[in-house]
Amino acid sequence: MAGRTRDFLHTIWNTKGLARYMFWAGAAITAVFVVCAIFAPWIAPYGFDQTSAHGVNFPKLGPYDSHHLLGTNDQFYDIASRMIWGARTGIEVVILSVILAGLIGVPLGLLSGFVGGWVDRVLVFLMDALYAFPSLLLAIVFSFLLKGKLGSGILAAALSLTAIYIPQYFRVVRNTTVSAREATYVEAARAIGARPMTIMRKYLFSNVVQSVPVLATLNAADALGTLAALGFLGLGIQPTEASEWGYDLSRALDDAQGGNWLPAFWPGLMIVLLITALTLVGEGLNETVNPALRRRRLKPVVFSARVPADVAATGPSGGTHGVLDGPDDRPGGGHEEAAT
Repeated sequence: MAGRTRDFLHTIWNTKGLARYMFWAGAAITAVFVVCAIFAPWIAPYGFDQTSAHGVNFPKLGPYDSHHLLGTNDQFYDIASRMIWGARTGIEVVILSVILAGLIGVPLGLLSGFVGGWVDRVLVFLMDALYAFPSLLLAIVFSFLLKGKLGSGILAAALSLTAIYIPQYFRVVRNTTVSAREATYVEAARAIGARPMTIMRKYLFSNVVQSVPVLATLNAADALGTLAALGFLGLGIQPTEASEWGYDLSRALDDAQGGNWLPAFWPGLMIVLLITALTLVGEGLNETVNPALRRRRLKPVVFSARVPADVAATGPSGGTHGVLDGPDDRPGGGHEEAAT
């Protein structure tokens, strides 16, 4: 596993062209949000649901000043603190949803593609049924179903998004497994008596999950947009549970129509920046991992100058080398000429 990771990083580092710049630009922006998410309690000046400090209530729709760098919104929250804490919420939900979807979709796709038969038909039917629904509609349905049991917190939002991406992982891994199960190394594993579970775990898994990191990165960008849509509709995370950019954007629309557009600008900017960063990372990885699209940095090959034939025969000193000058140099000396 360590060797594969090292080879993967080496491939990324040696990639050149637009893919290289896309990946590193997206990774740099994403790293800023990850730092904000990890160190939010120390970076944010206030809590995500804090409306007062030192016995003084925050003003409603207050302007930016030394105490509130981006001002306050209509719920008396500090906008800068909400943006920083919103990075933690978005990163947590995205990571949970992508990991859970991969943990469910990848084994099911591997099992379906390798076993085949009625197991494959049933799983394909179920996944196609889920995939037929629009992603936002499916997330809304699961949000309603989970709201009564898990509330409106981060876990409920992550599980609502997990159901959207399971079919994608399933289809990618299943299609790759179907084409790989007849490979020579799989037949050799069967010939030596390896069990089906051993073949799937030891021989197939590492070969069919190579495209999963790219899919996970692209799904992360889509998951963030879906989370923001749920919050905008009021079906996602509530403000007392955690800070969520989609909810803040929804609350700020009335203020924007009244001329105060800053409370709506900042959450919208955070959503666009993080989605763009994750998309750049995904597209950069796609062009890096895909051999048909990858361009590597190669060392230039320098050929020596071509030497003319007469110079090669004469040599650098001007004398002849390996050229017969007269009859005395030929085998037999001048006997042939004497005979004639």
